[in-house]
Amino acid sequence: MRVRELAVRDVYEFTPQAFPDPRGVFAAPYQEDQFIKTVGYPLWVAQTNHSRSRRGTLRGLHFADVPPGQAKYVYCPAGALLDLVVDIRVGSPTFGRWDTVRLDADSLRAVYLPEGVAHGFMALEDDTVLSYLCTTGYNPAREHGINPLDPALRLPWPAGLEPVLSDKDAAAPTLSQAEAAGLLPSYEDCLAHYDHLRTTLG
Repeated sequence: MRVRELAVRDVYEFTPQAFPDPRGVFAAPYQEDQFIKTVGYPLWVAQTNHSRSRRGTLRGLHFADVPPGQAKYVYCPAGALLDLVVDIRVGSPTFGRWDTVRLDADSLRAVYLPEGVAHGFMALEDDTVLSYLCTTGYNPAREHGINPLDPALRLPWPAGLEPVLSDKDAAAPTLSQAEAAGLLPSYEDCLAHYDHLRTTLG
């Protein structure tokens, strides 16, 4: 498995080896040994999520209060999508920076998103599926969003695709509004949480 850290610190792309044959293909998108070697502790899975989206669907940008936050390990078993992460950890050396990865059913690459970053994606094909391994369950009181069309972020959503958003995502605040409202996690709190996970799970 190949591993690459993205432009947003602590976010990793994992690309498994795929084994095609006349029946189809086999791959292991999550491999605990490589994950622990990279992150420093195993992935604690409390909930798995599954979304299916039509072409142009834009979901995000979503994040949760830290602690405990919600880390995600995501991959695309059907279709193709542009996966995007934004560093919203106040005080982070990469605050406001974003990066993207194409996730699709051919490569079966995955992205690990630690607690404290914002995540979103746009489906590039109809019937695109995203599979999420989540470290905490859904808690609406602690979950928030940032508008994925915030002009200040200048996110590289694909040209020629009309974004299809939920009403909730379309009404989400911009990054600067979320920061002014005190909604964003601090980098210091996130680092303390990562260290706690390494101590207790590593």
